[in-house]
Amino acid sequence: MQSRNLFIYLCIFCSFTVAAQTATVEIISSGTSTSIRGLSVVSDQVLWVSGSKGTFGRSIDGGQTWKWSVVKGFETKDFRDIEAFDANTAVILCVESPAYILKTTNGGDTWKIVYENPAKGMFLDAMEFWNEKAGIVIGDPVDGKFFVARSFDGGQTWQELPADKRPVADSGEACFAASGTNIRVLDLDEAVFVSGGLRSRLFSRATPALLPVIQGKETTGANSIAILDHFKVRGGKYMIVVGGDFDNAGSTEKNCFYSTNRGKTWKAPETAPHGYRSCVEYISRNEAVTCGLNGVDYSTDGGRNWNWISKEGFHVCRKAKTGTSVFFAGNNGKIGKIVWK
Repeated sequence: MQSRNLFIYLCIFCSFTVAAQTATVEIISSGTSTSIRGLSVVSDQVLWVSGSKGTFGRSIDGGQTWKWSVVKGFETKDFRDIEAFDANTAVILCVESPAYILKTTNGGDTWKIVYENPAKGMFLDAMEFWNEKAGIVIGDPVDGKFFVARSFDGGQTWQELPADKRPVADSGEACFAASGTNIRVLDLDEAVFVSGGLRSRLFSRATPALLPVIQGKETTGANSIAILDHFKVRGGKYMIVVGGDFDNAGSTEKNCFYSTNRGKTWKAPETAPHGYRSCVEYISRNEAVTCGLNGVDYSTDGGRNWNWISKEGFHVCRKAKTGTSVFFAGNNGKIGKIVWK
């Protein structure tokens, strides 16, 4: 009986200890003269970042040490998104006209231009991959239609979607290249993206749906969408959209909404994130994290309530594809990580 009572006590104690843990953000790197908006976390150990001034970084020890470099010939360019597949292979996005996509297979020692588009008005915003072969990139409207291209060979080549197949944009509607997360995989053969500006909508195979986020100015709208367990049978059921007005970093007005029915309807949180947010990421079914210019918020109830866990500003947050680590990146080469205390 005493052994049984001891076992029950230990179970209760351990449960209390786990429940009492709180998420905090620890800065693990900073000081480089680049603004980081691209972040890809392959595993708990391997992560890549990309940013301004042609800069990228790679860590193979969980962010303890970094290899920083500038892509030759791209010293003045801005790499707004990056997708990494392992410690050696990554695809990087150079936004403005001429827009480029580059790929490395040797850890960033050399990069190959795999796509180039000098068309006036070209501005690539973000990319997403279903797996190591199939990917998609979204760009701002050209001639009134959002730019879309696909890859089926791991980013080695890209095929533009014909103009008559591209989504039509409203006047003053575009995408924000804020964190590389305004386009996400929904299920095995579909991706969705969110827009902002004078109008903010969710684009899928269905008719574009108006989002309830704040909109009407060039600086307003949705910046990021997170989708839970997109490859599972009920994939895409749970979504969170964040944004706001990046000219008003502390405003909570219509800056976050969540859906439990695949985006058919949206609900506002009871406690909103504490300002404009440029990125949101699911950690688990109930846990999510979002970041912006004035800090990081964390939810334990699927986005219904958000707790301000850090006032360190970041542009992007991503969870490890295979693993549990959650990393952040922002201005001045700042990189953070969630730690539990």
